[in-house]
Amino acid sequence: MIEARIHGEAILELPRDLYIPPDALEVVLDTFEGPLDLLLYLIRKHNLDILDISMAELTRQYLAYIDTARQRHELAAEYLLMAALLIEIKSRMLLPKPSEIEEEEDPRAELVRRLLEYEKMKLAATALDGLEQAERDFFLPCVSREWLELPELPGVNAEDMKTAWLAIAARVEMASPHKVGREALSIREHMARILKRLQGNAYAEFSELFDTGSGIAVFVVTFLALLELVRESLVNIVQTDPLGAIYVSVKHES
Repeated sequence: MIEARIHGEAILELPRDLYIPPDALEVVLDTFEGPLDLLLYLIRKHNLDILDISMAELTRQYLAYIDTARQRHELAAEYLLMAALLIEIKSRMLLPKPSEIEEEEDPRAELVRRLLEYEKMKLAATALDGLEQAERDFFLPCVSREWLELPELPGVNAEDMKTAWLAIAARVEMASPHKVGREALSIREHMARILKRLQGNAYAEFSELFDTGSGIAVFVVTFLALLELVRESLVNIVQTDPLGAIYVSVKHES
């Protein structure tokens, strides 16, 4: 049986001269926010009825924790005060009640009330902690474009591309004769042609990239090649004015 491993080497038996200090193994107990938090934990852990608390069992569990915490020197005065209160309640419940005296209030009533109120606040704190932290614990930065003093150009969306393409497609269909045949066209080849067409130029108008006299097949493949260039971030498509001409330029690496 392997007792341990040191640098990957198995230790089959413990050395006879091995010294283990008394405080080498330390058990870290759960931390609580106060004595009420500890009492609520013990009640839930041992399935005790909070409205009919078994003071003997609760006091025994609480004192066991107190003894352990005292050995680790992590015992606050408020925990000792609660221990005294539990012992007092337990003692009052053990005292005989003379029949001629009117029925007194349950000694546990005040403790139960404090526990129920504490549980409500703890559940509310948990619910608040589950809320989105943005705009609660911090605010998202928001800078107005007016401060940046940059021109806000209208964006080119899919609908603008569709409208421009359909306008050119209508001219192609009117100018090109109908031919029956099959032609092998390469999108990559047309991508290279477009990039070559854009080399040396700051930009080119969208419609100038299409050869309206080559037929609808070449026209469609050219459009697909342009879309592929946009997808691979090789070209930029901009529009300087709303509803104005669309321009294409080579995207240079920054």
